Amino acid sequence: MGGFGAFLRDNALFLSAGVLLSFTSSFGQTFFISVFAAGIMRDFGLTDGQWGLLYTVATSCSALAMLWAGVLTDRFRVRHLHVGVTLLLAGAALAMATVTSVAALAVTVFALRFAGQGMMFHVGVVAMARWFVATRGRALSVASMGVATGQALLPVAFVALLGVADWRVLWVVVAGVVLAGLPAMQRLLRAERTPRSLAEAPQAAGMRGRHWTRRDLLGHWLFWAMVPMLLAPPAFGTALFFHQVHLTQVKDWALVDYVALLPLFTAVSIAAMFLSGAVLDRVGSARLMQGLMLPYAAAFAVLAGAQTLWSAAGALMLFAAGAGAQATVPAAFFAEFFGTRHLGAIKALSAAVMVFGTAIGPGLTGALIDAGFDLPEQMPGIAAWFLGSGVLAAWAIARARRDLAAAPQVDVAGA
Repeated sequence: MGGFGAFLRDNALFLSAGVLLSFTSSFGQTFFISVFAAGIMRDFGLTDGQWGLLYTVATSCSALAMLWAGVLTDRFRVRHLHVGVTLLLAGAALAMATVTSVAALAVTVFALRFAGQGMMFHVGVVAMARWFVATRGRALSVASMGVATGQALLPVAFVALLGVADWRVLWVVVAGVVLAGLPAMQRLLRAERTPRSLAEAPQAAGMRGRHWTRRDLLGHWLFWAMVPMLLAPPAFGTALFFHQVHLTQVKDWALVDYVALLPLFTAVSIAAMFLSGAVLDRVGSARLMQGLMLPYAAAFAVLAGAQTLWSAAGALMLFAAGAGAQATVPAAFFAEFFGTRHLGAIKALSAAVMVFGTAIGPGLTGALIDAGFDLPEQMPGIAAWFLGSGVLAAWAIARARRDLAAAPQVDVAGA
C-alpha cells in the first residue's frame, strides 16, 4: 500500500484531472440520461420505440464525429482541449432545458453523447495512457473512479430531485456543475505534460517497435478481430441499463429495489478497476484482454434465469467485474500493442466503435422486445456473443503477442 500511496501522492494533480474528466463524462452517459426518459417521452409525445430510435441515431452520429474529433488529443494539451469540450457539454445541458422540438432534441442528445460519453471520457483515457507507462494500469484505474462515482451517486440523486423539480430545471443544474469543473481543471494542469513533447513524455512503441498510425491500425488484422469484442460490452451493457424498467416488469421486481443494487455494482466495479490496474502493471494487457469477456457472459447467463433479486445481485456483481476491468484494460491494450505517439487517433477509432455499440445495443434489443422477445429471452444469445467474441480476440492476441518483443518499447528524445 505504501507504493500505491506514494504513486497517488507523487501524481496527485494528474490523477485528479483524470478523475474529474471521467466524472464529468457521466452527464453524457446512458445511466444518467435514462433517468429523464419518462419526462422526455411525456413532453415530446414519444413512445419507447421512438425514444430508443432517436437515441440510437444521435449516438451513432456521435460515434462518427469521434473519428474526427478524437485525433485532437494528439495535437492539443488537455488543459486547452478540455475547455472546448466542457463548454459544448454545458451548452448541450442548457439546450436540454429549453428544447421544444423532436428534431432539436435529437441534435441535443447528439451533443450530450459526443461531448460527454465521447470526448470528455476519451480525453481523460488518452491522457492517462500517454502520461503513464510503467504505472499505466494504476493510473487508468484511479481515473476511472470518476465515472464509477458518477454512476453510483448521480442517478440516485437526480431521481430524488425529480420528485421536487421539473426535469428541465435539473439540466440547468447539470450545466452549472459541468462549468464548475473548468477552473478546477486549469489549476490541476498548471504544469501539464505535453502530448507532442518527446523530451517531456516518453513515447512507448507498439508491435514490432513501431508507432502505429490509424491507417496502419485499419490495415492490421488484429484490430478487426477485436471489433466484435469492443462492441459487446457497450452495446449490451447500455441495453441492460436502458431497458431496466422493462426488465424489472418482466421479472416482477420493484424498480426501486433493483436500482438499490447499483451501489453494490459500483463497489465491485471499483474493486475490479484497481485489481485489473495492478495486474496490468505486472503482466501487461494481453492476458487480461483474453479473458475480459468471461464475466460478462456469465452475468447475462445468470440474469436470464434469475427469479429473485439475490440472483440479480449476483449477476450484477459479475457484470461489474467485467465493467471494472473494461475501464482500464482496453486503453492499456491499444497503448501497449500500437504505441502512444498516435494514441489519440487510434483510441478515437476504438472509442467510435464502442460508442457505436452503445447506439445499436438499445435499438437492437428494443426491436426484439417489440417483436415479442423480452430481454431475458435475449440474454442467452447475448452471453453467446460475449463468449464468441472473446474466443476470437484471445486467438488474435495470442498471435500478435509475438510482435511485441520485436524492438525496444520506449523512445525518449534527449533522455
